[in-house]
Amino acid sequence: MNIVNSLSPRALQAPESGIVELVNYARGREGLIPLWVGEGDLPTPSFISDAAIEALRGGETFYTWQRGIPELRQALSRYYERQFGRVLSPEHFYVVGSGMQAIQLALQALASAGDEMVYLSPAWPNFAAAAEIAGIRPLAVPLAFTGGRWQLDLARLEAAITPRTKALFINTPSNPTGWTATRDDLEAILEIARRRDLWIMADEIYSLYFYAGGRAPSFLDVMEEGDRIVFVNSFSKNWSMTGWRVGWIVAPPEMGQVIENLVQYSTSGVAQFMQKGAIAALDLGDEFVRSNIEKATRSRDLLCDALIATNRVETLKPDGAIYAFLKIDGVDDVRKTALDIVDKTGVGLAPGTAFGEGGSLFMRACFLRDPAQVAEAADRLSRYIASL
Repeated sequence: MNIVNSLSPRALQAPESGIVELVNYARGREGLIPLWVGEGDLPTPSFISDAAIEALRGGETFYTWQRGIPELRQALSRYYERQFGRVLSPEHFYVVGSGMQAIQLALQALASAGDEMVYLSPAWPNFAAAAEIAGIRPLAVPLAFTGGRWQLDLARLEAAITPRTKALFINTPSNPTGWTATRDDLEAILEIARRRDLWIMADEIYSLYFYAGGRAPSFLDVMEEGDRIVFVNSFSKNWSMTGWRVGWIVAPPEMGQVIENLVQYSTSGVAQFMQKGAIAALDLGDEFVRSNIEKATRSRDLLCDALIATNRVETLKPDGAIYAFLKIDGVDDVRKTALDIVDKTGVGLAPGTAFGEGGSLFMRACFLRDPAQVAEAADRLSRYIASL
């Protein structure tokens, strides 16, 4: 018997990441400027690492609270009051092993095999893949791309809802497009969810990366008591903690035991010494986050201005998140082109084919890096585009 063929069909159908394919192809090359994955170029700052090291040396290595240590849940409560103006008790917060696990656990809590969840596309591919592995059907609603800008068609969103739909997955600001919902958009989506008796899974991980100033509009701005919204989030982007794999869920306290049980039967909790680092991030990291946003703003302008100036790239500066989603004139095989770009220029881009419906003619570049390095990448890409 063939070993692989005897495995679970759902596991066998899990797609290879089109982003990871490029990373594996060129990882470690000399002179590489890696813009393909969603992370910055700085290691975790010392005030976060030192807090974790101190806890580790202090012996905080035992089993701990499944929902997260009380001190971290309190820190999350303070963070939301400070950044979102919402007073949420610690009972609303659940610490999990990454933003990806937050999505997986929310999927398990909100839907069952055979149910459907509607999401906006192009999209970070992991949500749809996680849904499919769980037996949940993800239904993509493409954003419209007009004049370099992405727009949501609310009628199209509602038309995708069927009797099997259990939830809407809304990522704003969006990875990879940078589309950012307005307050009016969020009110309209919430009205649809209320009327159609649906949950909303809100991925607002990039809410502080909002280039109009302040933060992006949030469902927290428009929701009322009793609205069925679960938020998934991560420490990765704001505080340069991608490798830590620590995230959180914001959900009604009534869901507490359900989420705790799901944590118990997956990871049994996040290491306590890592949670101590996460507390330091929340309580001491506002200035670091501000510096990351300032860097992203400068690098966004450098990259987009240079590429738009080629007159061969259709895009506008994104309203939010940390990505430029680029459509290069004359390129119709973006996977092949991304491989060619990394070979000829040493710049790593993610092919838009990795991001589902609506992304097949685009490439994604993460600009949360040193502006000088991004300027060099933009120069290399501009020269490559001119040679096509």
